[in-house]
Amino acid sequence: MLLEGKRIAIFNVANKRSIAWAIAKALDAQGAELIVGYQNERTEDAVLALTGQLNRAPAAVVPCDVVVPEQIEAVQEAVAEKVGKIHGLVHSLAYAPRSALKNPYLFTEREDFLTTLEVSTYSLVALTRAFMPLFADEASVIAITFYGAEKVMPNYNVMGVAKAALEASVRYLACDLGQAGVRVNAISSGPINTLAARGVEGFQGFLEIHRQKAPLKRSVEPREVGDAAVFLASDLSLAITGQVIYVDAGYQIMGV
Repeated sequence: MLLEGKRIAIFNVANKRSIAWAIAKALDAQGAELIVGYQNERTEDAVLALTGQLNRAPAAVVPCDVVVPEQIEAVQEAVAEKVGKIHGLVHSLAYAPRSALKNPYLFTEREDFLTTLEVSTYSLVALTRAFMPLFADEASVIAITFYGAEKVMPNYNVMGVAKAALEASVRYLACDLGQAGVRVNAISSGPINTLAARGVEGFQGFLEIHRQKAPLKRSVEPREVGDAAVFLASDLSLAITGQVIYVDAGYQIMGV
């Protein structure tokens, strides 16, 4: 029970196949009390049903559309009232308009670029700043990224740029929050067959290439990303900050 007595907020759970849900289950299994975020009314019922499967009822289940500053403020106020201090924040948020994933990066529209960066990158900054007054000593912030931040992945396009900015944000936030004892890290997950990933054209082909090229000769299970999140949220990682931890069966080390 590595997380017994810890309260951890996770934004946002979308459905049972999402990485955020895998992380939520792993944190719950290790004793954490969760604050679960969801985007809007469209996902509310599904997320409420999922939280009923946890070992303990969440401390709060809250709507949070990160492009609405007032909602982030309202979430902070709700968590402060219901929970008080928290020991961790998990950022598992990403979105790009479909046209920005289908068209070459060269033809990314300004509006699509700004939307993608706001949801996928700036939301980490906004949420971290909002929850800063609520962080307990030695709190942990965890973001979810992907190897497309470093290398060009077919059809990943503007999302790769957003993930690169997310990883840079992790480093800058780690520096800003270090004096307060808050550590900030990212998990770079291998490709996982989520609903969001299926929106990237050619994803299934890349998944097969990953299986062939990764040293472990397999893909990554969502629960393995969850286990890495447990480590980063726990006191076992107190001296680790500003890092990208690869949970990708070793794919990142390969040159060809």
